[in-house]
Amino acid sequence: MSKLTNPIVRAAMEALGSGDRAAWYALFEPHAELFDAGSPWNLEEFTNHAVGYERLLSIAHVKNDGLDVVGEIYSEFWGSFRTYFHFRISPAGRIARLDVGHTI
Repeated sequence: MSKLTNPIVRAAMEALGSGDRAAWYALFEPHAELFDAGSPWNLEEFTNHAVGYERLLSIAHVKNDGLDVVGEIYSEFWGSFRTYFHFRISPAGRIARLDVGHTI
């Protein structure tokens, strides 16, 4: 996790892996957008499928001032796969949009 230089991104990835839904939700704007592989997805549905069931195993690279992360994710449902996360942070310092998806 030391490669995660943005504190909001680091907190989100820690909450994802530890299953801390309260901490996860606290990082998001009330009407935050979430896109999975380019398709809009409800944040609550994503949370129910991912938080506590997926965790970041390794980080391939971090770019864009720490807002873009590519790494290996482990999912209890799907196994391991390479994933990208693109975070957009609001002026208030909360996640306004999160794009996730599989990558090569």
